[in-house]
Amino acid sequence: MAMFNSFSFLYPQYLFLLLILVPLIAWYWFFKSKRKTPVTYSQINAFGERKNWRIRLRYFPDVLRLCVVILLIISVARPQSYWRTMESDKEGIDIVLTIDISSSMLAEDFKPNRLEAAKTVAKDFVKKRPDDNIGIVAFAGESFTQCPPTMDHAVVEELLDKLTTGSIDDGTAIGDGLATAINRVKDSKTKSKAIILLTDGMNNIGSIDPLMSAEIAKKFNIRVYTIGVGKNGLAPFPYDTPFGRQYQYAEVQIDEKLLKEIAKETNGKYFRSTNKKSLETIFGDIDKMEKTVVDTTIFEQKSELGIFFILIAMLVLVVEELLRRTIFNTKP
Repeated sequence: MAMFNSFSFLYPQYLFLLLILVPLIAWYWFFKSKRKTPVTYSQINAFGERKNWRIRLRYFPDVLRLCVVILLIISVARPQSYWRTMESDKEGIDIVLTIDISSSMLAEDFKPNRLEAAKTVAKDFVKKRPDDNIGIVAFAGESFTQCPPTMDHAVVEELLDKLTTGSIDDGTAIGDGLATAINRVKDSKTKSKAIILLTDGMNNIGSIDPLMSAEIAKKFNIRVYTIGVGKNGLAPFPYDTPFGRQYQYAEVQIDEKLLKEIAKETNGKYFRSTNKKSLETIFGDIDKMEKTVVDTTIFEQKSELGIFFILIAMLVLVVEELLRRTIFNTKP
């Protein structure tokens, strides 16, 4: 909750009346100085120095009268005070990062490889979403939940680091991975749910058809953003031999048609990444599209301050009149 106090005038144009005080002060000062009647003395030694505090402050009642005019002009301009109270209610989004950890993700067309690049960019994405529940699903020939959706993003980043290839059967079961991710958020009470599915291959294994998973996601109002990872053409794949690590080049095969259909079916979007920089841009675009839901309520209270300026003016006027009739009385 935030509170704001502002001060304004309903009729600020009347403040220009304050400008008439300039010639008024000039005329008053000139008139006061000229209306003194000179008296001639042969000598003034007998009088001595007669200046005291009453003489020095003889214009004080006139200053008070001037203050009364200023206060009345301000009151005519209708000064007002506004108190605004703003209450914000943030509701995060449930997001599941669904990442391919098949052996092909070790290809080094991304530096150091596709999987490590994806993990680095995903961690940066997590840091930018402090109000969201974020989870991780990994898949290859089968799928599993690496981290259920949580607000503890330190745990999410730690478990992202632990993703490795070879921990489950190899292959690319896109349908299974997507189904596992859906199962993690389908019963969530949040208003917005999204899955980011990142893969570098074609669906070649698994018990669930990817398009069937997409239909289920649509039923639960879950948007799926699909990302195809890999450069066009050939990519270097490492493999270990008795003579050390060797590389073989294989054609990059991504089922873009399938990924586009999944995204379209779920009102998401398909992206193609050919290097780490483009992957960062893609996650940045998704970050902009998936906005945290913020409900803001503003309560406003207005107070009229003109009456206070009038009361102060009346008080000053009374003080001025009392001073003229007592301390600064010049009538015989």
